[in-house]
Amino acid sequence: MATLKRRGMTALAGIAVMAVAVTGCSTNDDAPAEDQQDDSSSEASVEYPITVTDMAGNEVTIESADSVVVTDNRVFQIVADWGVQPTAAPRSLMTENNPMESDESILDIGTHGEPDFEQVVAADPDLVLNGYRFTDHADDMQNAAPDAAFVDMNVPEDDEISTDEYLIRSVTLLGEIFGKEDEAEALVDDFHAAVDEARNAYDPETTVMGLITSGNEIRYSSPTDGRGASIFFDLLELTPALDAEGSSFDQGDDISIEAIAEAEADFFLVLDREAAFDDGEATPAFELITTSPSLTNVPAVQDEAIYVMPADYYRTEDIIAYTTVLEELAAAFGDQ
Repeated sequence: MATLKRRGMTALAGIAVMAVAVTGCSTNDDAPAEDQQDDSSSEASVEYPITVTDMAGNEVTIESADSVVVTDNRVFQIVADWGVQPTAAPRSLMTENNPMESDESILDIGTHGEPDFEQVVAADPDLVLNGYRFTDHADDMQNAAPDAAFVDMNVPEDDEISTDEYLIRSVTLLGEIFGKEDEAEALVDDFHAAVDEARNAYDPETTVMGLITSGNEIRYSSPTDGRGASIFFDLLELTPALDAEGSSFDQGDDISIEAIAEAEADFFLVLDREAAFDDGEATPAFELITTSPSLTNVPAVQDEAIYVMPADYYRTEDIIAYTTVLEELAAAFGDQ
């Protein structure tokens, strides 16, 4: 089963169809940002103070949410869609699809590699939502904002929960914090509907392999615990073409291209890690896979049965991104 552990720094729409090859699009449509946000988003229905239980199991009393610092990239798009305006956030980690990325009224904390805690001090937050890539900076965040309510968005290291359970629990928590329970429930409903749609579209006779492309290399992603693909094997009960031991390593697992070819997968489920940064130096995943001499005779390549996750997936990984992938997988499986 795909599980989620607390991770440190180092652990880290439409569908374009070519035959049955599908490349995931952005998790945001091209509509203006203001159209994507909830019209009533600025009118929170919550009355502070409130007490919530964060993802780490801590009871946290939130006196106010007038000034909020958000560091967890799984939260960025959700709060943007709900109209919650952080005072400070690592805008450098956001994708250009998120309207907050270019909003200079939001103090930029920088990346987890070089965080600027002075911006947190300047924000003087009432509430800090911390997690994921900023996990290792929890103490520094609390020192920079000693009077703020600190909500840990990570589960404890010894508490392994499925990724889908995490997505549901975390968005439900955010709904409680910001008085957006109905919006959170709608996201959960959309997620469940997308799971059902993709599961119904999938033929278990189709063998699937998860791949990660990074640095112009093609790497295997385990169906059990691989980065990117594993949750979908679990949720959709996909039939793995190869079930070798793997890891959640960002750049994939070191299994030879020959072993990938010998598995003769019918369908490739791909995370293009470099697409998240779009520096123009890496070959797009679809091109890299379809032009690989070693993979020429693989059924997935011959039939162009290749689904590449949205370009911003690696930097979002929220319930919205997962729902998008599931919806697009349903279409991809249906085209076979």
